[in-house]
Amino acid sequence: MTATAPAPSPARVRITALLPRLALVLAALLATLFTAAAPATAHAALTASDPQDGAVVATAPAQVTLSFSEQVAMGDDSIRVMDPQGRRVDTGELRDMCSGSVIRYGTALHAGLPNGTYTVAWQAVSADSHPISGAFTFSIGAPSATAVSLPTQQAGGGPVGIAYGIARYAAYAGFTVLVGGAAFILMCWRRGSAERSLQKLVLRGWVTLTAATLAMLALRNPYTGSGKFADVFDLDGLRAVLETKTGASFVSRLLLLGAAALFVAVLFGAYARHQQASGSGEEDQAGEDTKQTSDLAFGLGIGGAVVAAGIAATWALSEHASTGIQPGIAMPADILHLLAVAAWLGGLTALLVALYKVPDIERDAVRRFSKVAFVSVVVLVVTGVYQSWRQLGSWSALTSTSYGRLLIIKVGLVAVLLGIAYLSRKWTARLADGQATATADEPIGALTGKAVSRETASDVSRGTSPAASPEATSDVPRGTSSDVSRETHAAPEAADPRRAAQLARQHAAREKAREHQVRDADPVRGGLRRSVLAEAAVAVALLAVTTVLTSTEPGRAVEQEAGRGSASTAVPNRPIKITLPFETGGQNGKGAVRLELDPGRVGANTLHLWVEDLGGKPLDLPEIKVSFTLPAKEIGPLPLVPDRSGPGHWTASGVQLPLTGEWRIDVTVRTSDIDQTTVQKNVKIG
Repeated sequence: MTATAPAPSPARVRITALLPRLALVLAALLATLFTAAAPATAHAALTASDPQDGAVVATAPAQVTLSFSEQVAMGDDSIRVMDPQGRRVDTGELRDMCSGSVIRYGTALHAGLPNGTYTVAWQAVSADSHPISGAFTFSIGAPSATAVSLPTQQAGGGPVGIAYGIARYAAYAGFTVLVGGAAFILMCWRRGSAERSLQKLVLRGWVTLTAATLAMLALRNPYTGSGKFADVFDLDGLRAVLETKTGASFVSRLLLLGAAALFVAVLFGAYARHQQASGSGEEDQAGEDTKQTSDLAFGLGIGGAVVAAGIAATWALSEHASTGIQPGIAMPADILHLLAVAAWLGGLTALLVALYKVPDIERDAVRRFSKVAFVSVVVLVVTGVYQSWRQLGSWSALTSTSYGRLLIIKVGLVAVLLGIAYLSRKWTARLADGQATATADEPIGALTGKAVSRETASDVSRGTSPAASPEATSDVPRGTSSDVSRETHAAPEAADPRRAAQLARQHAAREKAREHQVRDADPVRGGLRRSVLAEAAVAVALLAVTTVLTSTEPGRAVEQEAGRGSASTAVPNRPIKITLPFETGGQNGKGAVRLELDPGRVGANTLHLWVEDLGGKPLDLPEIKVSFTLPAKEIGPLPLVPDRSGPGHWTASGVQLPLTGEWRIDVTVRTSDIDQTTVQKNVKIG
């Protein structure tokens, strides 16, 4: 066979010369990822609004503003304000009011709005690429009936959300099969590059990943926007998507898939031909082809690793790893995690296909994959533990958040998968120690398969086959007797094309039956095949749970939002009540202040103060003052002087608290002209 690969030495020289460039490209890619993602909390949350949800304002506000926990992407139509009849009353122009750590956006309202209840609907895209949305109402003058109903469907839901989720799953599956299948061939079974079944598997992985990426790119605009399939054809929306971080990651992935197509063409083209040539032909020619194949495998390994890492980085750039704490560590860890998943589960899929489709797969190939799978599992455990800590934040989030519960399911599936993998390793060990006459390069089932092959060869020479026996093929059409040989040779000369087609079907049936007979001849191979099939079934479920995890709000973010959300009231639907002991040092200088804030939420509140001495009797004071401070937002102190309404009792109405958060209440107590003290307490207000 004529060699088409370059000479060994020049090829290795050229590959070595390319290594610094490949490393530079990968370093630049990673640097771009690190600089593009600023620390943030995954999944943005609405922290405040003006007017507040349910607020009743005396006059029409000039604008509506929304504050978020992290940077979000919003457009001119992201904030919509409707009057009681459902007509839009905002100008449709988004106002960027961000300043420092304050993330705030707003939209202006038309002048002269009448009294009634108004609905605010908003939608945005958080820094980790997931859409968020919400709605609330406020009233001018007094509440009224409204024809506007608050949307029940969250952003990213509905049929478009389902289609986008399916495409997301297909993308992960395609990546796993593409990278894992190619890695299995290069690291475990190089002769597999010439096997048609493995070629189809890897090619289908590439096609699936490419098609899924194109589908997500097309669906991105309706997924984060209207939720209507018709917006797939909105070119302006597509242009806007391409300007986002997620759109850039899709484009980068498609470009890298172009490089992956070249890799696949070389792997199943020149490399497969040289692999075949190195195992056949004259000794000198075979030796030369082996050297060239080794050089080509070296280049494919380096180039494939760079392309695979680049494709994995497109997820790290736009998913959870790019936001939250430690993005500089999280993104490389996410890349390693994805590559390990692909090497293990994708290689497992390739091994399963080989066990079913290739009767003579070598024992060494299975043992090599066992080692690759072990290393992949170690990497998965290390990176998975880090990711779990980073995304959960606390042990309680394991059971109190959807992310934590999904993570428990994922860990359980991994444990089941490892248990089945242990059985597979036992079958693999039996392959090595099964028969004393077996060699490392001998095919699985070779010892029993040799007899079958000899019998088959002799039968075929006589025009018969083991497939013709009732035990082997009950479904093989009649006519597979010794006259088949004569009919087969006469087929080209037969005038009846139907007869020729019948003979071809009979021949295919015999070949399939012979393949099954050789495949099933070794019980060890059968046991390994069943255990690998079980692994693959669990892997499909594991991949599904992992896909859902990527679109689920991390536990750390949920708990932080719960911390902000729990600030709405200390006890739901009940006033906030606290007691503050004090000591001024003078006469009647010891006592306690009982404070009640009703209803204890953002907006207008009524304040009651009771001052008592140590015996619990009302204590009149010359003066008492109160102030409210929100340190997290640098608001306050907001001073307040309550009115005396009775012995030891002071009240104030219309106490306005504009934002949710942990407010500090300072109470200044003066028991004489010179004796006073200030006591304080933190409460959560929403």
